[in-house]
Amino acid sequence: MSEAEATRTGSKRVLLAKPRGYCAGVDRAVQTVEEALKLYGAPIYVRKQIVHNRHVVRTLEAKGAIFVEENEEVPEGATVVFSAHGVAPEVHEQARARLLKSIDATCPLVTKVHQEAKRFAAQDYDILLIGHEGHEEVVGTSGEAPEHIQLVDGPEDADQVTVRDPDKVVWLSQTTLSVDETLETVARLKKRLPLLQSPPSDDICYATSNRQHVVKQIAPDCDVMIVVGSTNSSNSVRLVEVALDAGARAGHLVDFAREIDDAWLDGARTVGLTSGASVPEELVQEVLAHLAARGFTDVEEVVTADERLTFSLPQELKRDMRAAAAHG
Repeated sequence: MSEAEATRTGSKRVLLAKPRGYCAGVDRAVQTVEEALKLYGAPIYVRKQIVHNRHVVRTLEAKGAIFVEENEEVPEGATVVFSAHGVAPEVHEQARARLLKSIDATCPLVTKVHQEAKRFAAQDYDILLIGHEGHEEVVGTSGEAPEHIQLVDGPEDADQVTVRDPDKVVWLSQTTLSVDETLETVARLKKRLPLLQSPPSDDICYATSNRQHVVKQIAPDCDVMIVVGSTNSSNSVRLVEVALDAGARAGHLVDFAREIDDAWLDGARTVGLTSGASVPEELVQEVLAHLAARGFTDVEEVVTADERLTFSLPQELKRDMRAAAAHG
């Protein structure tokens, strides 16, 4: 139904974005903790939030996962899982020093950025890492080559950059950024550094790009865009920004349906709904039920991509699972 038809008939509708929710890297990370709990028994320690979602963390805690900030909090000899966002090499060294059994659930697309950083650093490039200061992924990538990497946190930061040799400089990026803001940052950098090289393949992950693309498509028709996701989830926060930039009249980030303020829906005819890459589908369904109870019963799914990518579990976990099955 078009916006004009919706207005004429007085019906209230939801434009439901697809792709939304779990990406392959998140799916793999969550599954890694679940399988480790089954295989080794509780407790399993997880350094940082396995993915940036409150519901996922609570659910895994209930199954016996213990979330810690640093390796020092893990008892010697215990099992620790590293989160999907990746860690710096020193974190692996600390784990070895404490005789921890570590399972690395870093998303393979983040690992790809780590490898690029190492390769360009080995060739003595200055590396401009576009990302958000303090984000775990940025901390992990920077740790691969701290003396070569400087952070560029958005377009405004581009003007402060200094490099040793303008002929040997490359940009890399955090995987969960706004596609448009990253391109704007690169354009600003290229004005100052015309010979700036791009990464061999786009660093922003397919899932981040796809979720932003469908939101851009539906946002102009939306009185309100609701994004299900946590405030510390970079890609979820970006989805609200992308929706507003693309023409949504309002945008809100919620972890749960109960956080929706009914005042947001006053006078609204069309609500857009999506979820960040670390959000389970059940939370989206709860929002749909919440909206249906308030008259938004016409749900139209808008599909802009078909995601089929999956990642296999970490090698060290698969090896132990195979061994357990053989002895089973």
